[in-house]
Amino acid sequence: MRSPHIDRRQLLVLGGGALLAAGAPALAREGPTAAKTPFTLGVASGDPTPDGFVIWTRLAPAPLAADGRGGLDGPVSVLWEIAADETMRQVVRAGRTTADARFAHAVHVEVGGLPSGRPYWYRFTAQGHQSPVGQARTAPAPGDHLERLTVAMATCAHWELGWFSAYRHIAEERPDLVLFLGDYIYEYSYRGDRAKGRTVRAHDRQDEVVDLAGYRNRYALYKTDPDLQALHAVAPCLMTWDDHEVQNDYSNRWSQNVATSTADFLKRRAAAYRAFYEHMPLRRRSAPHGPDMRIYDRLRYGDLAEFTVLDGRQYRTIQPCALPDTRRGHVAPETCADLSDPSRTMLGAKQERWLYDGFRRADARWTMIVQDLLVAPLKQAGKDGLMGHFTDGWDGYEANRSRMLGALAASRAPNPVFLGGDIHSFWATDLKTDFDKAVAAPVASEFVAAAISQEGPPKAAFADAQRLNPHVRFVDLETNGYASLTLTHARIETRFQAISDRKNPKAAVRTLQRFAVEAGRPGVRLA
Repeated sequence: MRSPHIDRRQLLVLGGGALLAAGAPALAREGPTAAKTPFTLGVASGDPTPDGFVIWTRLAPAPLAADGRGGLDGPVSVLWEIAADETMRQVVRAGRTTADARFAHAVHVEVGGLPSGRPYWYRFTAQGHQSPVGQARTAPAPGDHLERLTVAMATCAHWELGWFSAYRHIAEERPDLVLFLGDYIYEYSYRGDRAKGRTVRAHDRQDEVVDLAGYRNRYALYKTDPDLQALHAVAPCLMTWDDHEVQNDYSNRWSQNVATSTADFLKRRAAAYRAFYEHMPLRRRSAPHGPDMRIYDRLRYGDLAEFTVLDGRQYRTIQPCALPDTRRGHVAPETCADLSDPSRTMLGAKQERWLYDGFRRADARWTMIVQDLLVAPLKQAGKDGLMGHFTDGWDGYEANRSRMLGALAASRAPNPVFLGGDIHSFWATDLKTDFDKAVAAPVASEFVAAAISQEGPPKAAFADAQRLNPHVRFVDLETNGYASLTLTHARIETRFQAISDRKNPKAAVRTLQRFAVEAGRPGVRLA
């Protein structure tokens, strides 16, 4: 492996900062100019490439200030440093950038020019205070042979309903990469009778966040959690969103509330997307433009894996089979024509074309599709007892699912595996181009992680899930937790990790079930 040493003349300054000369470490030790540390929300890294990554923090000495500004107004100069060692003595990159009020004093530094496939450590200094030290990692180069990769999946973390013990246990595993699969925050709060016996800690000031200050404060609240901070500090991440980063069961420009105009909802979506960008380690190319923000992307890890990250919310067609008084998801009867309408899309035409083109070009050992939902179809009983399909997930967009799985099969992309969340329970399924034929061979495998701390789904709805849906190989509706994957060239081993009690901040963890997917043999095996 190449030496991580970089000559100081090669220092890169990104994010608009000025070149930092040899005096950088001395500046890092200067006395405090503010009474409180601005680094209350921790640090994070993300989007690793073969020569770099993004490092993130947000300055917020008063993280829950009512105006959403975090206790700051004017611009603040921030020193950032990248080191080849955990003690931060071998600094190989450094620079200055400015945190300003426009993006709530969030800092996104895009670091490049580093050797591939190795760990680095980073920190920030501002107002005389130093941040915690975080660990980032460059990805292997596309042609590099990678023997092993460890990945964790996390989804559906509700502050009020449980502690983030699952995040602590993921951090202790120290995976190479963490995938956040949606519902990083919840936009609503429990109050009054609805909260009794359910909540373990209080949310912030708003019952439901709808404006920029509210979304900023909701993210800030979550990011004060020490277990979430610990996780972000030990591993780079990739992320997509689901609905609760904006509003429950929203679709594109349509609110779940039929009385809300699309113009008003797009204003809310713009605020939510802006806050998402401000609190995630994303590149500047992902910065939102009003209510629009591109998050779908691809990430390559040597010859072992390619991760395709999808956006299942921003571009979808309006909810199918809508009820007269709400656009919320519900179990619609199979007679509803919307479910199979070929003009309807979950991903939008542009993202679909991009996805299928990627399938045709895929040549890594494993083709990993990272998104927010359960892909497999589920026949389930509605409130009226009739069999149907839930409209807010892929079952509400059957034609798009068929196109996607058909394109995947035709492309012969190597060893496809779908990863998802949303349903607050563990699922392992075989994905097929024809789910009506029980003997049809699978074309891909699927793993869905349970919720970090949200309540599980109604058990009665899925009591016969495996009998009615033979492609479901495993389901557990009882536990919270996360999923851990180990990728090698021969197989993927997946562990469903169950948390003992989401209401216990010191909850233990156990392996609920192990699975294996063999290279060249699509489908899930219980291990």
